[in-house]
Amino acid sequence: MSEKENIIFMYEQAKKQYALYGVDVEKALNTLRQIPVSVHCWQGDDVIGLDGGGSLSGGIQTTGNYPGRARNFEELKRDIEKAFSLMPGKKRLNLHASYAILGGDKVDRNAYAPKHFAPWVEFAKKLGLDGIDFNPTLFSHENVKDGLTLSSPDEKIRKFWVEHCKACIKISEYFATEFGTRALMNIWIPDGFKDVPADRLSPRLRLKKSLDEILSCGYDRNKVAVAVESKVFGIGVESYTVGSNEFYQNYAANNGICCLLDNGHYHPLEYVSDKIPSLLAFYDTVALHVTRGVRWDSDHVVLFEDELKEIAKEIVRNDAIDKVKIGLDYFDASINRLSAWVTGQRAVQKALLYALLVNDAPLKKLQDEGDFTALMVAQEEYKTLPFGAVWQEYLKREGLCEAYLPEIRKYENDVLKERK
Repeated sequence: MSEKENIIFMYEQAKKQYALYGVDVEKALNTLRQIPVSVHCWQGDDVIGLDGGGSLSGGIQTTGNYPGRARNFEELKRDIEKAFSLMPGKKRLNLHASYAILGGDKVDRNAYAPKHFAPWVEFAKKLGLDGIDFNPTLFSHENVKDGLTLSSPDEKIRKFWVEHCKACIKISEYFATEFGTRALMNIWIPDGFKDVPADRLSPRLRLKKSLDEILSCGYDRNKVAVAVESKVFGIGVESYTVGSNEFYQNYAANNGICCLLDNGHYHPLEYVSDKIPSLLAFYDTVALHVTRGVRWDSDHVVLFEDELKEIAKEIVRNDAIDKVKIGLDYFDASINRLSAWVTGQRAVQKALLYALLVNDAPLKKLQDEGDFTALMVAQEEYKTLPFGAVWQEYLKREGLCEAYLPEIRKYENDVLKERK
């Protein structure tokens, strides 16, 4: 039996086993192909960016010095195209403002315009992507003063970053118009203090004022979903973070915008999978930055692990596939960067497929009936069903196989090792 014939055989057997649990495997595969995952550009160059904003700041750092980092737009595009060719499913591009293509324009971030991202649109269309999501870059810049941006007491600094975010909303509208899909524009700021502050309220009031001004720009909410992203702490801001979870959830609820949950931005035993259904009770749209924190927000490459599975389950079992916007956000400079991209994106796809291969209705019924013994047993049974055979079939239909490392090694030898 050939490898292809074996995959077909194993898949047919898996379909029969899942059918015993009331799972339509074909429906699961067709659904998975339609779920877009927004893949971040910044894994390819260690978050350096293309606008020359300066060295990394705002508590952001990468560790490692694996050879082959993309050093310019052309190299980054080439790496993205290769990595995306090894990823199954529908993809979007998750872009930071620091990746503007200025082309000699002497403008700062507060004056960025759609034209500075037109080359990215052309590239994304060439790859057949579903769209582009966007992030203002409020770090790695000389106007991050005393670690503060939108909450700065320096009015000139605060206004600069307000203007930057307004410009980014207009750029996001441009992306939405070009692709015909709604763009997510996510605001994260590094603002906070290393030691115990004397005033916790005033910085948050200034942040509130800044967000009010940003949202007053008159954008089309059908084209752009503005999100705010909290963080519990960061390097150099261990004692106080202005954009806390409580602040942003209240602000988002009061202003009709979106909360973005980064699963590295909470205490290690605080799970985003539990937060998703809480937000779905109140919000039409919930956004995710999927990462893997090891002890803290360490931005390790996403793997097919328990919390990722639980995140996917909450999306699927709550009929929230169209409500939850999934983006990737990690960066590891200690390993081959393309492998990091592909491994993380495939892990998210695996988790979504795993969730789609569960018949949730009987499990919910057992919970409502208080039969927690049967519920526990049923949930354990799913763990040994032949998920791998369905995953292999999915890859085959996407024109891919499980073994992507040889392709990446070849690219490394042919392309990356030439970069000195």
